[in-house]
Amino acid sequence: MQTQPYIVKQPIHNSDNQLYAYEILYVEDESVGDPSGDAAAANAIETLLMQFQSEGFLEDKVAFVNFTPGLLLRNVPQTFDSDKLVIQIDEDVLLNPLAMKLAKKYRKQGYKIALKGFEFNSRYLSAIDSVDMIKINFKLETASKDSIAEIAKGLGKDIVAFNIDNEETYHAAVALGVKYMQGTYIGTMLPEKIHRIEHLQSNFFQLVIAVTKDDADFDEIEELISRDVTLTYALLKLVNSSYFALRNNVESVHQALVVLGLGQLRQWIYLLSFQSDSDIPSEFIKMSFMRANFCAELQPLAKDMPISKSEAYLMGMFSTLGSLLDVTLEEALGELSISEYVVQALLTQEGRAGLLYGLVLFYEQGNWVGMSNNAEALGISVQVISQKYFECVDTVNETWDSLIDMNSQI
Repeated sequence: MQTQPYIVKQPIHNSDNQLYAYEILYVEDESVGDPSGDAAAANAIETLLMQFQSEGFLEDKVAFVNFTPGLLLRNVPQTFDSDKLVIQIDEDVLLNPLAMKLAKKYRKQGYKIALKGFEFNSRYLSAIDSVDMIKINFKLETASKDSIAEIAKGLGKDIVAFNIDNEETYHAAVALGVKYMQGTYIGTMLPEKIHRIEHLQSNFFQLVIAVTKDDADFDEIEELISRDVTLTYALLKLVNSSYFALRNNVESVHQALVVLGLGQLRQWIYLLSFQSDSDIPSEFIKMSFMRANFCAELQPLAKDMPISKSEAYLMGMFSTLGSLLDVTLEEALGELSISEYVVQALLTQEGRAGLLYGLVLFYEQGNWVGMSNNAEALGISVQVISQKYFECVDTVNETWDSLIDMNSQI
């Protein structure tokens, strides 16, 4: 039976919390419990290469891709440009003399080598000279992290901390002086906490809800925008900008909404919610966009789903609201008039909507077992999930480029 590869890109940030690279996590449907097989890896990498043909998948960032000894022996890394790939290897490669010889060859050709999940062992010390980066797993409670970091620094190797999934592991990684970090906590970090709960208490987020409804009411939207002089001014400035190149100036909110259309209006309003805070990393905004689109695309495929497609979109988009406002997610959601199913899903991941939200988070984290279990419970065929993921990546990147282009014209 033909298998379906699951592939997700997980951001790696530098010490300034700027996006540096993506690790490509992959596994095949029939290999969920064993992602190390060469057949699974080869098929997943083939799928990845096809996605590289799609502009913007990696957004001009470097890809960390795991290579087994078998893939190194087949010279698979040579299908990537050396400046676009970090060859990631596990400890088993260190025990394979031929694979290590090939890794050294690739390094001489300009590829960087990252050793993932290294545990201190004196017999591996000589092999460390052949790598550029050492990735330390911060999910494991081991006393060897300090020793590994000390060795890495002494040998001039960069340290990448992965599984940084909470504030505690983040501070532990900072204390070790790591250069790069990846994990679920990193994706939600902001340079400075942004206190904007008063923004929620205005009608702005009610406007966000209004434009994302399946049966959006333009009269309601016009009324909400017209209440806010700042929004009215920004909207009229937008539609009269060079981006639209209209023959005659637009002078009313109603005319502006007709020109913009619901699709572009949704995009503009969402970007506007972040616009005043230029320090918010684009990756943070894109993560909200991605979750929103992924939830919305999977909603029609789920059986007995108590929320609509537009509510699923809001569920994904508002999942980062607590981090954005530096309050608990419960407090942030309490200011909004949204479905109780959505609130329950975001706070507890319970119920059918909670299973959908959990599926999206599991996929984002590369937790293929959790994702498959939630998909089965929802009656979603796992064969379509990766396809929907790639479609959403393309949508988010195209939308982002369009928003930035639109905004630059104002």
